[in-house]
Amino acid sequence: MILSIGDRKFTTDEFFQSFTKNQFSDDTSKSTDIREYLQLYTNLKLKVIAAQSTGKDTTAEFREEMASFRKQLAQPYLYDKVFVENLVAEAYERLKQEVRASHILIPVSPDASSEDTLSAYRAAIALRSRIIQQEITFEEAATRFSKDALSSPKGGDLGYFTVFQTVYPFENAAYTAPIGKITDPVRTGAGYHLIKVNDRRASRGKVQVAHILVRISPNATAEGKAAAKAKIEKAHSLLQQEAWEVVCRDYSDEPTTKDNGGVLHEFGTGAMTPTFEEVAFSLKRVGDISQPFLSNYGWHIVKLINRKPIESFTELAPQLRQKVTTDSRGELIREALITKLRASSKMTETAPIKAAAMAQLDTSLLRGKWKFKTPLNASIENKTLVQIENQPYSVNQFFEYVYNRQQPTPAGTSLPILAERYFRQFVNQKLVETEEANLEKKYPEFRALMTEMRDGVLYTQAMEANVLERSLTDSLGQKQYWEQNKANYRYPERAFATLAVSESDSLLKRAHEALASKPYQLRRKGTDLLFPSKSTILSVKHREALFEVALTLLNNENYSVEVSAYGDADEPDSISTMRLRNAIKALTNNSVPLTRIIEKDYGKFKPVVNASRNRRVSFQYFSTSKKDLEKALNALKLGNILITEGAFAKGSNRFIDAARWEVGDQLVNVNKEKVWVSIAKIEPARIKTFTEARGAVINDYQKQLERNWLTQLRQKFAVQINEEELRNLAK
Repeated sequence: MILSIGDRKFTTDEFFQSFTKNQFSDDTSKSTDIREYLQLYTNLKLKVIAAQSTGKDTTAEFREEMASFRKQLAQPYLYDKVFVENLVAEAYERLKQEVRASHILIPVSPDASSEDTLSAYRAAIALRSRIIQQEITFEEAATRFSKDALSSPKGGDLGYFTVFQTVYPFENAAYTAPIGKITDPVRTGAGYHLIKVNDRRASRGKVQVAHILVRISPNATAEGKAAAKAKIEKAHSLLQQEAWEVVCRDYSDEPTTKDNGGVLHEFGTGAMTPTFEEVAFSLKRVGDISQPFLSNYGWHIVKLINRKPIESFTELAPQLRQKVTTDSRGELIREALITKLRASSKMTETAPIKAAAMAQLDTSLLRGKWKFKTPLNASIENKTLVQIENQPYSVNQFFEYVYNRQQPTPAGTSLPILAERYFRQFVNQKLVETEEANLEKKYPEFRALMTEMRDGVLYTQAMEANVLERSLTDSLGQKQYWEQNKANYRYPERAFATLAVSESDSLLKRAHEALASKPYQLRRKGTDLLFPSKSTILSVKHREALFEVALTLLNNENYSVEVSAYGDADEPDSISTMRLRNAIKALTNNSVPLTRIIEKDYGKFKPVVNASRNRRVSFQYFSTSKKDLEKALNALKLGNILITEGAFAKGSNRFIDAARWEVGDQLVNVNKEKVWVSIAKIEPARIKTFTEARGAVINDYQKQLERNWLTQLRQKFAVQINEEELRNLAK
């Protein structure tokens, strides 16, 4: 025994096992001294004991959490690790290839009678023979005889797919059959398949794209389809002058992605519709943008974000292990476990009781509607159906199992075979449950792992209740701590500045000019409203354009719009005023506040050469956001520019460090980059206000609360260290 806390004893072996596992700090090159680690170990155990003393380990929530953790941690101890690793290695090798295959499905229920199963098998063999003898092509046979409604109209073609995208028996055949050959019948849960491999190619890896989607309803009229096409073309044309994110936000009909630039999760072959995949994979360089294209969902524009080849085996192995245990391969892994348990477990079935129980399962089970009445017939009520490791399981338990898992079965299902499958699954589950229940006895390392997990959960709960929650909610304590430690929370001398960084002189000049007045003028404009002579009435087309302006403002919270009205020389001065008033009214009716509208009535001033364009209302966008200005400048494609503003201390920013520490504008060269620096003010060093320091105060207050709590715990639970044992370990 190396440590005692209250009446709890901790052995030297327990402590040393924990030390050897956790002795390295975050910096893995620096190990923790054993005496230092004993201090950490003691503090952890004190908090765990404190949690136990308040009954936190007896709550339903705790028991449920531990049961969930135990289920996860038990998996490696239940399955054949070598078998799993072989499946993982096989899956990785298959990931390197994509297969294009066609198939013909002859359906048969997984629980069909032997006669029906044989009949389906013979039908598959006969059809294969006809194809091989060239009485009929594979594609014709698939179209006429396959019962796969999705692929049969395409001659059975499934397109390209890769590992995990079909059930394992099908995948096995597709990856091992020679190209152009037709497999023997392959059995899956759906029936028998004849498979023809059409092609194999090296994996294309994964891509990540952003997309703009203009949806087309399945019931869309010709006008609706034309409007969708016009909208996607407008979006595509705007991409020549506007940032992708802005156009996506304003034009995409995909609500889950439009506000984050339309970015999708990375994907590989078989994850998207074929049309979408082909366009996405055809883009070569990051930033490339596709032409508009049509899919089942509507019109798309796609932008390439990233291309990624298959990761190394080391990187992918954890994901592959999870997949092989959860996809159809999991059935093979479980079957291997069951075979081992049936061979090693002491198990007996009571044949007469089993026969009597099976007789109670009638044809309603095929419809998923079977019920049983309690109490059961005296001959089977609570009678032992099977016994595993001296633990009896009754007919009643079996009936409950069947009742809760039954579901309608496919046509052709045999009742006796279905009943036998339920019985086999019931016994298999009890075998696995028995094995799971004994893991702590069989595997000391599992017992240690569960102890560590249990202590970790209790530690977290104790810290939450005694430190974290209090530190976040005790505003009075926070403020008192700040008052006592103000000197620790200081701002250094800081420059409040705006930085524009670019390698392009012309872009930097534009930025300098644009930043001189706020709000910042963007390159973005709305569609002009053109009017007949002396007309001020808004047409349907005008209102659509105004709705677009309103939508743009609602989607960009920092935007405002300058609305300018004009008239030609032959019109009264009041005409342009009325046009302006009607346009503004339409915008406010579309929920645009007047505070975001700048009105300009130019009347007959500023005429243009095209006389008809003098009778117009135009829209120019502005923004109070420097980031919006940055996007607009980058859309000029004169180079890249980065605009940043903030409060900078010396040493916090290399551009500020290269500038003169004084208020005003200056141009600075840093390597190849040119930086326009505008320092608005320089603030001397000062103590932070409580609001400014609150985050750091809470963090420090937590540490104080924890120290105080540990002091109380050491007073409540006597701590004794066996110094002799500690010295022996330190050697």
